[in-house]
Amino acid sequence: MSRSGRLFDLLHALRRHRRPVSGKVLAEEMGVSIRTLYRDIASLQAQGAGIEGEPGVGYVLKPGFLLPPLMFPVEEIEALVLGSRWVASRADAPMREAARSALARIAAVLPPDLSETIHASPLLVGPGEAILPDAVDSALLRKAIRMERKLSIAYRDKDGSASERIVWPFALSFFDKVRVLLAWCEIREDFRHFRTDRITAAALSDARYAKRRPILLKEWRAKQGIAPEP
Repeated sequence: MSRSGRLFDLLHALRRHRRPVSGKVLAEEMGVSIRTLYRDIASLQAQGAGIEGEPGVGYVLKPGFLLPPLMFPVEEIEALVLGSRWVASRADAPMREAARSALARIAAVLPPDLSETIHASPLLVGPGEAILPDAVDSALLRKAIRMERKLSIAYRDKDGSASERIVWPFALSFFDKVRVLLAWCEIREDFRHFRTDRITAAALSDARYAKRRPILLKEWRAKQGIAPEP
């Protein structure tokens, strides 16, 4: 997570606590060290955030303090709403909840007239095909991608043939009915695509793979003849 994102989350954590909360509790909620927590609070205070308190006493966000409003054109808001609604209807449970939470966060810091645009957006996601269930937790696959860790997977192809692979996962592609893991396969020494509903088991390795994820994605795009994203 970026530092700006962490500071934003810290403000939201403080808003949830109506009474002073200790730095230790906040640090545990944020998943950071107490030293980092104190540094982040000092940064927010220097930027004008209404945080009262000190180490050993606890912290509280002053009543009435508002996050600075975010400004988006209506078209951008509609794009965010449509994308979030698609994820909320097509992705796995953690991603669905994340989409709803993200949209609520955005609505909370928009000016009232723009916030109403989110709730009243006429752009809807229609029903799609039934999504094939995954045998493994998609959150594990996303974690491997974020951390650039090798994955050991058991896979069964369309003909029912089983194999075990060690792969370098670098992207997850979402379709209406299935999700596809994009990875470099150590056995084939090439890029391979694995439907997640056919991955029967997966284990996250402690070993990082040899290339950075953006490099793998760039090389995959080049091999597929896909232009880089703008």
